[in-house]
Amino acid sequence: MPESEARFRQLFDEQYRGLLGYALRRVASPDDAADVVAETMLVAWRRIDEVPDDGTARLWLYGVARRVVANHRRGQLRRGRLAARLHHSVAEITPDPAALSDATTIVRQGLAALSEDDRELLMLIAWDGLEPREAATVLGVPARTVRTRLHRARARLQRLIGDAFDRDGQVRERQHPRPAEEDR
Repeated sequence: MPESEARFRQLFDEQYRGLLGYALRRVASPDDAADVVAETMLVAWRRIDEVPDDGTARLWLYGVARRVVANHRRGQLRRGRLAARLHHSVAEITPDPAALSDATTIVRQGLAALSEDDRELLMLIAWDGLEPREAATVLGVPARTVRTRLHRARARLQRLIGDAFDRDGQVRERQHPRPAEEDR
């Protein structure tokens, strides 16, 4: 066994428990503490020639662990800020259900009553703007299969929403959104 490896093993055996306690007192979870110790020991492994051999190796390791903990906290802050920004963005682009028009509510109810495959196909075509051949690629089926399924899915959706819309696509005045039920 090379001398550097033997030295690292001894260092690990002597300092692991102390470093784990150090990390457990500074991070939120045992998993995070284990990560801190692992990262600290990785640094020690890579820089074993820089680890002092004058009895201060423990202090050197604690210094490394301190920086690893600081990096861990900065990472958590960045992730938290990113999550907050994403949450804010999602809230901005997601419509308030109370603000949906009657037409949108009727269509959504109809879609909800369809099978998963029909709903996905209709949404890829109508909402995501894909051509049938593109939807076929996404779904992993031949284009001719998509054309047939699309025709059938549109017919089922039409049956579900019934005569809720007039010829101009406007919701009929007396028509109120009703729970759609799929009839197959």
